[in-house]
Amino acid sequence: MERINRSMTTGCLIMLIVLVLVLATGLSWLWYSDWHAGKVNRERRDRAVSSVLQQARDAADDAARSLDASHTSDVDKLTSVIWQHTASPVITYDASRREFTARLPKQMMYKSVGILPGSNSDVVNRCFDFTYSHPYGQTWTHKVTVRDDDVCRPAADIGYRSRLAKKRIERIDAQSLTRTGLQKALDPTGTFRSFAVKDVARRSGTVVVSVLITSLDATANQCYRITRPAPDSVEADLPPATATPVNSC
Repeated sequence: MERINRSMTTGCLIMLIVLVLVLATGLSWLWYSDWHAGKVNRERRDRAVSSVLQQARDAADDAARSLDASHTSDVDKLTSVIWQHTASPVITYDASRREFTARLPKQMMYKSVGILPGSNSDVVNRCFDFTYSHPYGQTWTHKVTVRDDDVCRPAADIGYRSRLAKKRIERIDAQSLTRTGLQKALDPTGTFRSFAVKDVARRSGTVVVSVLITSLDATANQCYRITRPAPDSVEADLPPATATPVNSC
């Protein structure tokens, strides 16, 4: 009987030791997996941040070179040059300083890993101000400034609303291409007052609509020129409308 009790005690002790080893191995694996996932995610996030910053610098450089090559003093044309390279939804001009400021919210997706197998998507957000100056008799100079993400929220909202306005104007029937018809199509309820149609003109087979777009919090606005084919065009496949920021309506 005593021998049986000793055997049972030994067996229980072995099982306890095995259980402790299994738990310790499991905890070590979890700790290592969490540490490794964190390390990989930090590296991927750092690469995403570096890529976003480099893209912003490249866009700023390209825009500055194009401004120099434009040989124009027309503010709307210069605004268009900046927009083509930066896609900034809000571009302002300070005539007294001969300076443009283009505000751009930018993001980049990257894959992140976790403890369990598989991957998820994460995102890096950055807010940029591109400043372009043109002192008399000198070439264009530029500067890229990283701002707090909150600074770009009104600009992001205006960017979204400019795309929305473009889509709505593309779908408007010919009879509604008037200032009143366009205003109703852009802001059916008139509740948010985010769109104000300032002018409608026909030019070379197109209809050009000048719209002042205001952010939801009313802290920023930007005039956009939205151009679409004229309703009497005979083309089978009409090209899409275009929406470009301009200095004023």
